[in-house]
Amino acid sequence: MTLRKPLQCVALVAVLIQSLSVMDAGARAAEEGRGVSTVIASGAPERTTAALKVDRLDAGIDLIVPANATLERVATGFTWVEGPIWIPAGYLLFAEITSNSIRKLTPDGTVSIFLQPSGYKGTAPYGGKEPGSNGMTLDQSGRLTVAGHAHRDVWRLESLNPKGQVTVLADSYEGKKLNSPNDVVYKSDGALYFTDPPYGLPTQGDSDPIKELQVNGVYRIPKAFDQKPGAAPQRDQLQLLVKDLPRPNGIAFSPDEKYLYVDNSGPKKLWMRYRVKEDGALTDAKVFYDASSDTRPGGPDGMKVDREGNVYSTGPGGVWIFSPEGKPLGVILTPERAANVNWGGADRKTLYITASSSIYRVTLKVPGV
Repeated sequence: MTLRKPLQCVALVAVLIQSLSVMDAGARAAEEGRGVSTVIASGAPERTTAALKVDRLDAGIDLIVPANATLERVATGFTWVEGPIWIPAGYLLFAEITSNSIRKLTPDGTVSIFLQPSGYKGTAPYGGKEPGSNGMTLDQSGRLTVAGHAHRDVWRLESLNPKGQVTVLADSYEGKKLNSPNDVVYKSDGALYFTDPPYGLPTQGDSDPIKELQVNGVYRIPKAFDQKPGAAPQRDQLQLLVKDLPRPNGIAFSPDEKYLYVDNSGPKKLWMRYRVKEDGALTDAKVFYDASSDTRPGGPDGMKVDREGNVYSTGPGGVWIFSPEGKPLGVILTPERAANVNWGGADRKTLYITASSSIYRVTLKVPGV
């Protein structure tokens, strides 16, 4: 057992007291069904910077990662963070799934609760470890679109006001409730694509008592952007595009939208590439890369692309970077299991990484999409 110094013990007690206060605020928000702006912490004492460690697999990585790059931890103290999305006003939103909340991170390191509850809204105890929401994106109008995860739907916030109107875009397929939508991405024509594994169900398994669908699918909502605020989902329009992946997870388009990338978390650690047809359907399924033999912590999860078509995805060891042809260029090594990534900053060259208990960021050479 490691003995802590007295000052460390005092700091630890302070953090615990602060955490209990936040939990109380979150519980009140959940009961009242509203968003709150409780400040979690200033973040300043928790921020650290270290030289970036990269597993260089190809010389092409040097065109992306600066030689003197650093990995900055900008916030910590969470349990499982996911779904980062940069808001053009200059802040980051991310999901803290286990606390059933979406949180806000400002440039000075301040973290506050943006919305709670963000996923499960039932009155009975949830019974699982991931009651919150998951992946997020913005549509062409800047409206926040969220994979509801434990709420088993995909929804859109009509304004960046946590108390604003919510529009449910999808909640069932052929009369059966969705499993737990995990990640979301828009195509430029306004269609929304999302993955639906069982990770947001109480047992996270295919035999979960409340699981209604046999498949863990990849879906398309043809005219999601055009759905009127507050209107019911067009359930008969939802299209099941992929049904043979055991655990579809992260999802992203190539910059020209000719391809859709979908990764599979397990049991095989796969990245898949599909050709996108003119009608939005998918064809020519191809294994983009197979990392099943890599035993490091982590698996294929959140995924994004840069303007040159390189693919960035969390995976074993950290964040994997692939060329558009599927060649692994390198792995940004993270001190914690990485879950998701997204671009931020005015020039879109800052890659934010959600990793277990912390938010990290690194500045790269190529801007993201």
